[in-house]
Amino acid sequence: MKLALATLALALSVTAFSAQAADCFRTGQIRNHTIVDRSTALINVDGRDVYRIGVSGSCFAGATSSDPLVIRNPPGSTTVCKPIDLDLGVKVAGGPTNRCIVNSITKLTPAEVAALPRKLRP
Repeated sequence: MKLALATLALALSVTAFSAQAADCFRTGQIRNHTIVDRSTALINVDGRDVYRIGVSGSCFAGATSSDPLVIRNPPGSTTVCKPIDLDLGVKVAGGPTNRCIVNSITKLTPAEVAALPRKLRP
């Protein structure tokens, strides 16, 4: 009985880890972005997923979707699973890079992506 419970617990933890890993992406998979407002951007990952990136303050103030996002990869990993994993900035109108503190990363559902106005789709 104890072995069966241990096996079940292991299977559940592997399933939970797999579901969490499915919400991760590599920085090299970012294909496009749209600046939504002063503290929100949408990114297209590998042409199939869209993530909402929330930042502290007004990091994207004055930025447009044609301003490049600047991503610095930390040593050892290019995988983004949580906000601390993404070192993000935006270069507004060719000026210096505004460094951003990422406070949320949310993968949008297909229904949420479909509901986005055309001009906001990355």
